[in-house]
Amino acid sequence: MTKEQGAIRNIWMLTREYSGLAGAGGVKDVVKQLAGTLAGWNGRRLSVAMPLYGFIPAREEGFLPLEDPLRPGVNLEYAVNMPYVDIERQETVGVWHRKLGRVHVYLLAAERFREKADVYTYTLAEEALEPWKKQGTGHVDYFAMNILLQKGALALMQILNEQPDIIHCHDGHTAVLPAMIREIDGLRHSFRGTGVVVTIHNAGIGYHQEVADLPFARGITGLSRRSILENRLGAAFDPFLAAGRHAVLNTVSENYARELQETQDDRLTGWLGHRLAEMGIVLEGVTNGIDPADFDPRRAEECGIAAPFDPLAERELGGKKNCKLAMLQKLSGNEILPGVGQFGHLRPDLDRPLFTFIGRLNEQKGVDVLIGSIRYLLRQDGDFRILLLGSGGTREEEQIISLTEQQENQGRVCFLRGFSPVAANQVYAAGDFFLIPSRYEPCGLTDYIAQLFGNLPIVHSVGGLVKVLEGKTGFTYREDTREDLVEAVRRAIDCYKSPGCVRRMQKEAVLRIQENHTWDKVMKRYMQLYKKARQQRMAQIL
Repeated sequence: MTKEQGAIRNIWMLTREYSGLAGAGGVKDVVKQLAGTLAGWNGRRLSVAMPLYGFIPAREEGFLPLEDPLRPGVNLEYAVNMPYVDIERQETVGVWHRKLGRVHVYLLAAERFREKADVYTYTLAEEALEPWKKQGTGHVDYFAMNILLQKGALALMQILNEQPDIIHCHDGHTAVLPAMIREIDGLRHSFRGTGVVVTIHNAGIGYHQEVADLPFARGITGLSRRSILENRLGAAFDPFLAAGRHAVLNTVSENYARELQETQDDRLTGWLGHRLAEMGIVLEGVTNGIDPADFDPRRAEECGIAAPFDPLAERELGGKKNCKLAMLQKLSGNEILPGVGQFGHLRPDLDRPLFTFIGRLNEQKGVDVLIGSIRYLLRQDGDFRILLLGSGGTREEEQIISLTEQQENQGRVCFLRGFSPVAANQVYAAGDFFLIPSRYEPCGLTDYIAQLFGNLPIVHSVGGLVKVLEGKTGFTYREDTREDLVEAVRRAIDCYKSPGCVRRMQKEAVLRIQENHTWDKVMKRYMQLYKKARQQRMAQIL
């Protein structure tokens, strides 16, 4: 293959999330920041395809209907084959387009997407209208949504006469695509020179987007019966297995890749990593990056925080103290924060360490260990404050609300149920320490964000969280137990009593991010994967 043939100039990404448009976790930030960094290089075209959900106001966001290249003045619409078992059927797709920075973003409009009020789950409003759509449960047509996104995006590339050098598929929602473009006539030839990279953002059970109805999977994907049967994990067709035979697979930290293929922690995936290893497929690891400019406390107004501060330059971080005081004052008087509901309150005492948590309230995030640790610490070492922001399982939410209601915890524990980016930034900026008790964590972005806001992370040292260094950039513990988390919190409290200890770690954390974890550095690792995928593909056809 010549140097010219190996050049990566045209990249498409498929995703269900994109920061600023739709998101439910860290995927939205990874996709936006990686796409923006890649698109910043001259001569490279970067396109992103994702669903136009019902909650995205496309026109208000500056998107316009895409014009049909064969019919000037007419909005593009096309049919996508979406057969069910023994039922021939199609769905109509339209396209809205906008250039965000240097990234071309295409929103695929279809009734299946338009009727959704959230990215992955039903909302309370949907449940009120149709009781079977229980709040927090996943969409019943999740697999059809995923296939429509992939087929619709591939059709759009063909209509626009695009022949990407690389298609980058994010998570199991888009991971059937590599198999489709290698096995299905019409796609196999259009994308014969296209390499594919599939990023596994979370390999945990429930995140694979697998489907147990094998005849349905075969019918709607168009894959052969052999392909469906060969790519089962347990009894279900697994998109990641299907992708592994036709794409370069990576996950979002080197340590998580190792855990999946070399340790017993892979049991938390249903043994996906070991099954891939048996197939001869090695998971690459690329630790996610971050753009510090997106979480810069010096730009207080943009971040929505009370005062600016610079963790690297200032001696005492007076602006951060103002952020802490402003948040405590809001939470002491039950002032309403947009987008969240408040339970409990905090006394405005600047001298007590403020421990914070932001995330989904579920088993993966270690919330059971967190709640048990908070209960214990409040009884034994109560000279601190706790502020939690997030939502999740009903049981977890009720347990946290119960903590805020207990008389002895008044003024010491506050729970903000829900999420908003501004509220999150205010919590990051106010906090002294940031709790990440995840049972497993593929990479972790909240540790980066907390560090940029001078909020030292306390982490269960698994997966990508091993980038937090004990006593240097945060605090770590090894075993997934209440006892280990409590001990780490106590070390943090001891450090808090010595301001020089806290300032030294705050500076070290930000410096390490700038030196090792910005997207302009991480992008180079993805370019290596892109070249590997492209070279593998070209070697197969030459």
